[in-house]
Amino acid sequence: MGDPFRVRVTVRGYELDTQGHLNQAVYLQYGEHARWECLRAAGIPQDRLLASGVGPVALEVTLKYLRELRGGDEVDVSCEFRWGEGKTFQIDQNYTRPDGTPVATLTGVAGLLDLSARRLVPNPHERFQELATNPGPLNL
Repeated sequence: MGDPFRVRVTVRGYELDTQGHLNQAVYLQYGEHARWECLRAAGIPQDRLLASGVGPVALEVTLKYLRELRGGDEVDVSCEFRWGEGKTFQIDQNYTRPDGTPVATLTGVAGLLDLSARRLVPNPHERFQELATNPGPLNL
């Protein structure tokens, strides 16, 4: 495996809380943005994924804050899919400043929802493998 997929985000003023640092909920948005960009880099844009009858679903998220982010700061958000057996998979995300300073970590458990049956797909890694034109960013 190579380096994990990552995107850079600049903290915008309207995302700050009353203490002047990035609102806690926005960390989750940055994580979701990185996950969608990772899928897009793998050749699975959102419209194509949904047209195939499936969509990702978050089942559990743990976010640990290590350092504050303030307006104008840049943060790199990584995205690493970890596949196992069964209906779920893990996504690990690290938030770091451009100089490598850790800012936060996000660990999540996710699944791939069959949008008609409203049930998790039995082997999500296989479905992603079928859909991906560039499976590398998804660790497939």
